[in-house]
Amino acid sequence: MRFAAYEHQHRRRVAVVEDDGTLLPLPGVTSLTTLLSQADGLSGLLAAGAGALDVPSGPHVSEVRLLPPLQPASVRDFVTFEEHVEGVRRSMQGAVGVPEQWYAAPTFYFTNPHAMYGPHDDIPVPPGSAVLDFELEVAAVIGREGHDLTPEQARDHIIGYTVFNDWSARDLQSAEMKVGLGPCKGKDTATTLGPCVVTADELEPYRDSEGFLRLALSAEINGEVVGQDVLSNMSWTFEEMVAYASRGTRVVPGDVLGSGTCGNGGCLAELWGVRGEQTPPSLKPGDTVTLTVEGIGSVSNTVVPGADPVPLPTGRRRSRERS
Repeated sequence: MRFAAYEHQHRRRVAVVEDDGTLLPLPGVTSLTTLLSQADGLSGLLAAGAGALDVPSGPHVSEVRLLPPLQPASVRDFVTFEEHVEGVRRSMQGAVGVPEQWYAAPTFYFTNPHAMYGPHDDIPVPPGSAVLDFELEVAAVIGREGHDLTPEQARDHIIGYTVFNDWSARDLQSAEMKVGLGPCKGKDTATTLGPCVVTADELEPYRDSEGFLRLALSAEINGEVVGQDVLSNMSWTFEEMVAYASRGTRVVPGDVLGSGTCGNGGCLAELWGVRGEQTPPSLKPGDTVTLTVEGIGSVSNTVVPGADPVPLPTGRRRSRERS
C-alpha cells in the first residue's frame, strides 16, 4: 500500500493512494506518525489501510496539497554511498579517496525533524547561504519500537520507504564543520519527504540476493537529468543501518533513516568534486529539482528566496579570569 498525507479544503487527512491517484481517506486519521505508533508493525498498518477501502473515495492527488507523508519522531541521515563520499570530500575538503574509518560502520548524523517539506512545496534558500544543493536519497520509516536489533530483526521494524531530499547549504556546512561539529545550519532549513510512504512489502520484488533494494534513482534540475544511480550501490542495507541505529538505544515508530546521497550526480557537490568546477552551478530561486525513485515516485520542489539572517555578534574572546 501507499500512504499519503494531504491538505484539502482546510482539512488534513491521511489516505491510501490508489494506482490512479485517487485518495482513500482513513476514517479519523490525521497523522501517519500517530497511526504507526498504534499499528505496531506492517500487518497493523496494512489492516488500518484496508479499512479505507470500504469508505467513499476522496479527491485525486492532483486536487490536493500533498504534505510530508509523516512528521518524523527523529531523522537519522546516513552516508552509505562510497562514490558520494569520494566526490564530496574532493569538492569540499580537497581530499582524495574515502577515509578507512568510513568502512567500519554506517555513519549518520541527526537532522531537523521540524523542517519537513512536502513533495511539491517551495523550498526557501537557507538564511545567509549562496551555495544551495540537493541530495537524492531514499528513507526507511520505522514502524515498531526496538533496541539492540540484529539486521534480521530490523527488517520487521521497517514499515516502508519514501523519497528523501536532504537540502544542503554547502557554504554554511563547509564553514561550520571546521569547528569539528555539524552539519548544523548547513542542513537545518529543509528536508523533502514524499510523495508517499510505500509499504515494505511492495518493494520486496526489487530485493537482490544480498538484501539490497535495486531501485533506479534519477535527479533533474529544470528538466535536465544531472544524476542517475541504483539504490543497491549502498554499502550497507537498510536493515544493517537500523541495527546500528538501535545499538545502545532504541528506534521508535515514525523514525526516519535516510540512505545518504547516491553517487553519479546524486548531488551537485559530488559533481563539482569530479569535474573540478562548479558545473552545474549551485541552485538559485526559480530552479526546480525533481527526484525520482523507482517503485516509490517523484518529488519536485522549486527553490524560492529565503529570509535574511538575523545579525548576531561573533564570539567574544574572554580573559579567562577565575576570580
